[in-house]
Formats: sequence, structure tokens, C-alpha cells
Amino acid sequence: MTLDAARAALSAAQRVAVLTGAGVSAESGIPTFRDAQTGHWARFRPEDLASPAAYQRDPDMVWAWYAGRYRDVLRAEPNEAHRLLARLEADKGGGFFLATQNVDGLHARAGSGQGGGRLVELHGNLLSGRDEVTGEMFALPAPEQLATPPVSPRGHRMRPNVVWFGEFLPDDALEAAQQAFAAADVALVVGTSGVVYPAAGLAFETLERGGLVIEVNPEATELTPHLSFSVRDVASRGLAALLT
Repeated sequence: MTLDAARAALSAAQRVAVLTGAGVSAESGIPTFRDAQTGHWARFRPEDLASPAAYQRDPDMVWAWYAGRYRDVLRAEPNEAHRLLARLEADKGGGFFLATQNVDGLHARAGSGQGGGRLVELHGNLLSGRDEVTGEMFALPAPEQLATPPVSPRGHRMRPNVVWFGEFLPDDALEAAQQAFAAADVALVVGTSGVVYPAAGLAFETLERGGLVIEVNPEATELTPHLSFSVRDVASRGLAALLT
């Protein structure tokens, strides 16, 4: 498949499903999960900070780390990759579905989920907390007003609203993504290494039903040999090549 053919297929597709990973937000200055462990946090393994056991052992420490990531996320701005995907949704309307592994909320801030399609955050969102008793999600206060661990409007402690090591993706989010990728004429896999399952398996839902899967990534991934076409570039330039 050539770039022109990939571009034409995406343009003609009525149903488009997209999976995004850390590479999309990297251009906004958001570090990957592991790269976020710098300075004081460099001595910790990810499992020391992002697991149910870590939270049960020391919720104050876990929240201190997440509060720092929360501040970083709010300082960041959506980049051209986020904006291009929001425009693609506006073009495809109800035929568009975006599943992201990112927890920074930048897709929503760029307009995704507001153009007739659907946005699903598979791993949660750093901008909110989850009531430990009711399971309800509430927006966190501004960083300068955030006391950790935060308390929900119901009066209960909140945990970070993210999926931790050892936890399953929300059933409704995963099922919606699997259905969307199975129905897609064209799927895009953008800025993700393709090693974190079950999200990495979504591409195969499309391929097994005769759809095309186009990858945008500066490096080859474990998914690359199986996909229809790959654009070897960062997310913003790769998407621009497909959409303009």
C-alpha cells in the first residue's frame, strides 16, 4: 500500500477507529509514564507508585506523585496531532471513534468527542478523582487548591481516576472500543508501541474483518508487520500526511 492509497482509503472510509498512545502527547511536552519518574521519583519503580498495593500502603506518597503529573498536564496544550484528530471526527461524524491510552485529557481539550463521534479514555483521566466508596468521578480542584488525598463532594477519599498495574480496563470502555474497531473500514494506530494489551489487540479486530489499519509512529513496533501501512513520522506530521 502507498501513502496515496492510504490517504484515499481514509478519505473514503465511513467508519474510522483510532487508537492513540503516548507518542501523541509527547509533542505537547507530556512525558511518558516511565519518563515522568525524574528527580525525587527516579528511585521508584512504576509499580511503587501506580498499583493498588502502593496506594493501600502509602496513599499520601502516591497522591504526591499524581499531583505533580496533574500540574504538568494542565500546563500542556493540545498539539497539531490532537487537533487533526478532532477535525477528522468533525468530518466523519458518528462514524468516528477515538480510544486513547493517554490520561492527560488533551484529546478532549482539542475538541474530540464533540464533533459527533465518541472519545473513550481507556486508562482514565488525571484531571479527575474517583470516590473510593461510590465509584463516582469528580473533577479535581485547581493545583494550588488541591489537598491530597482529595475528598469527594460525598465526603469520601478519592483515588486517582486511572487504571493501575494489576487492574483491568473498564468493561464498558473496552467493549465499546472492540466494537468500533471491528466495524471500522479504516483504523489508525498513532503513537503507541503496540505492547500494552488489550489495547494493542484492537488493530486485529479491524484486520480480521477486512478493514485496513494504518500506523503512525517514528519507529517500527510489534504491530508493524501485521498492519496495512505505516507512516514513519511523529504523530502530527504523520497525521498531516494522511489527512491533507
